[in-house]
Parts: sequence; C-alpha cells; structure tokens
Amino acid sequence: MRSASLFAVLAAGVFVSACAQGPREPAAPEAEPSFYRPLDAAGAELDAEAARDMISIYRHNAGLAPLALDAALTEAARVKAAALARKDALARGGAKKAQEDDLSRRESRAARADIVSAGYRTLAEAFSGWRQSPPDNAKLLNRRFARMGVATAFAPGSKYKVYWTVTLAE
Repeated sequence: MRSASLFAVLAAGVFVSACAQGPREPAAPEAEPSFYRPLDAAGAELDAEAARDMISIYRHNAGLAPLALDAALTEAARVKAAALARKDALARGGAKKAQEDDLSRRESRAARADIVSAGYRTLAEAFSGWRQSPPDNAKLLNRRFARMGVATAFAPGSKYKVYWTVTLAE
C-alpha cells in the first residue's frame, strides 16, 4: 500500500509540474533524410556522405569493409556525370556501350570501376536500382574496393534529368 501511495504522489507531482509549464510548443518537423531529397532541380546537391554511408552499411551487411570518400574519385565521378548529362548519352544508348567497354578494361585490372545511371530522382532510388542491377551490385560488393566518389549532374532538357556516377577504387 505504501508504494502505491508513493507512486500516486509522484504522479501528481509530475502532472502539476507539467501543467505549471504551460502548453508546449509543437515540435519542429524533422527534416527529410537527404537520401529522399529530390535531385532533379537546379541547385540540388547530392549528400555524398549519405551515399557513402548507405553503400557502406550495405557492404557491412555482406561482411565487407566500409568505403571511404575520396576527393579525386569524387571529382572523376563529377566529370563523368556532367559529360553524360551534356550528351544525354544514356537516352541514345551510346553510354551503355562505352560503359561496357570501359568496364571490361577496368575489370581486367580490377583497380577501379564506375557505376553510371540516369533517371533516378533521389539517392534512395538510385541505390535501389544499383542493387537490383547484377553488374552494378557486383561492383558495390567487390571486396577489393576501399574508396569511392559519387556525383550527379542535372540536365533539365534531357530525357533522364539526373545522371549519376559512382567511381569505386582499391
């Protein structure tokens, strides 16, 4: 009985304290996670750290080491994404052949690989697409890779609008 009355006194004290503070301000809405942020608008910026974290967690779940962001690889990815956007290359199919040729050259030395894609509005969409593509998924899960760069380019007049490049290296 004594513990019940102690609980009642404590509960009453908490209630009185809460009432004395007055009404609470509504909590500010939480910002949308960056991996859901649309990138199909001028000035939209990719959160490269979120991309690295997303890919690294995926790799961790497969028993692999995380990736580190690399400034030189990020610049290489930026240049490639911008070139694809300028040419609207994926819409014409030319980039796919170039990507396959590039991949075969790079796989022979297995020191570096690119994932190129287009049309994904958000990082979450792009990541899902990469995982569902057997060649891209194999690159994400290549145990030899330790560093990465990632970039997007926005081309408002193109078929796909957003062009993506992930560059992976040992």
